[in-house]
Amino acid sequence: MDRSAVLGTLQAAATQAIEAARRVGASQAQVSASYDEGLSVTVRLGEVESVERQRDRGLGITVYCDGRKGGASTADLSSSAIQAAAEKAVSIARFTEPDPCAGLPEPEWLARNPPELDLYHPWEIDIDAAADLALRAEQSARAFDARITNSEGATLGTGSMLRVCANSLGFCEGYASTSHSLSCSVLAKEHDALERDYWYTAARHSAELESPEHVGEESSRRALARLGARQLDTRSIPVLFPAELARGLFGHLLAAVRGSSQYRRASFLLEALDTRIFPDHITIREDPHIPRAFASAPFDAEGVVTRPRVLVERGLLRGYLLSSYSARRLGRETTGNAGGSHNILVDPAGGDVGTLVRDCGELFVVGELLGQGVNIVTGDYSRGVAGFLLRHGERVHPVSEVTLAGNLSEMYRHIVAVGDDIDMRGSVRCGSVLIEGMTLAGR
Repeated sequence: MDRSAVLGTLQAAATQAIEAARRVGASQAQVSASYDEGLSVTVRLGEVESVERQRDRGLGITVYCDGRKGGASTADLSSSAIQAAAEKAVSIARFTEPDPCAGLPEPEWLARNPPELDLYHPWEIDIDAAADLALRAEQSARAFDARITNSEGATLGTGSMLRVCANSLGFCEGYASTSHSLSCSVLAKEHDALERDYWYTAARHSAELESPEHVGEESSRRALARLGARQLDTRSIPVLFPAELARGLFGHLLAAVRGSSQYRRASFLLEALDTRIFPDHITIREDPHIPRAFASAPFDAEGVVTRPRVLVERGLLRGYLLSSYSARRLGRETTGNAGGSHNILVDPAGGDVGTLVRDCGELFVVGELLGQGVNIVTGDYSRGVAGFLLRHGERVHPVSEVTLAGNLSEMYRHIVAVGDDIDMRGSVRCGSVLIEGMTLAGR
């Protein structure tokens, strides 16, 4: 992808769409234009199973006509298609009710000089080389132990993305990013038991990926560890969420403090600003400007500048995630979170997790979460889980067919510690989380 050429094409199309919207009666207009391309190669049992190349582009236009909102999109960036999309958006707006909170963000909030965040590192890899890396991962997994009897495959994926945001306030900016990953999933068998697990690595720059051999061996190690699983009797027990699963706990927090959840009154953290929702050793920050991080962004989906801030300070909730619309609904200012959060960082706290685990008589370590039993309105939490029973830090046996139950408000207040084994692969960066006690429902 010629980044400069594609950026110029998207910016020209976005500018044309705004002009077209004005001509057909829009008082304000916003445009999002994008271009994506990628390669995905999957191997299974030593052979290439699938090769996928993807190339997409599109343009979405949102218009405001005296408080009425309408939108349309097109994958065709020709002048006639852009004109038709603008006309359709204005036509739709005429059938909607006026909303005094609808409209573009305030001009002073726009990112006039967006920072460079080092997000674009294209990987010029051909199909054969991609297949070779995936095969190396799978071969390492299958050779790791004789009990690895089957494979669900290994996949190498690489993609480049370019986004442009523009509006009728004169804003028109864009940036490019890349994402690369390698994953492997295998099955382990012992006697009549069959267990599956996986591992993956992901990065903006291909040089920062873990080796194929590590990915394969780790997937096998995790699958083997689950062999011999048993049920448990129902009990209250301390629970450890490993880093790769703990980030989901904080994902529920983000859903609860979104502006839309607040103004719709569909959150277990209604009007919780400046109240205690965690122990005082928990601090959570948002930093949109970490170089090469997966959720870094110089501006949000509305073109509003993104800024580092504290979301939770020593257990106290200090901010919501607001777009310009939700901010107006709540009588506040946008936080630059139209489209979502940006790099949520949970500071390690509460002591050494390893030491605390060894001090526990019994402890359940979550290995896999099943189902979607989380209610953001009430905070009720009920998930099928598999994992491991530990005593004084030593693994006793794997566990399956149990349910982990609680309420997010209580779970958050009973976080004993957050480890420093931070998982860097997602939009939430945190370590393992130890919760004082939850109900583990078994036989």
